[in-house]
Amino acid sequence: QVQLEESGGGLVQAGGSLRLSCAASGRTFSRYRMGWFRQAPGKEREFVAAISRGAASTYYADSVKGRFTISRDNAKNTVYLQMNSLKPEDTAVYYCAGALWGTMSNPIGEYDTWGQGTQVTVSS
Repeated sequence: QVQLEESGGGLVQAGGSLRLSCAASGRTFSRYRMGWFRQAPGKEREFVAAISRGAASTYYADSVKGRFTISRDNAKNTVYLQMNSLKPEDTAVYYCAGALWGTMSNPIGEYDTWGQGTQVTVSS
């Protein structure tokens, strides 16, 4: 099983950009479908984006479509989330997650490995 560690969070003004990274340990990263989730204070964790094992397929929540881009580099065991045109409502702790099983037919489910999260704060 891989272990995941997020980085790249921080404080940014509305309209700005951030790039989150999630580094995975182990040699089986390419076997994992990867996703990003977020949890704002007082709210439930919500799905943000997902990418297939070979990066051929991606899927986004409606709230971030057109602003966020998920990508991965299997040679570097890393998945990224490029966030542009950030809004105050994007403020949350962002988590990366891995799914060893399942396919992109269910892009938001079956994640079994989670990182510790990185804080993103967007000021107005």
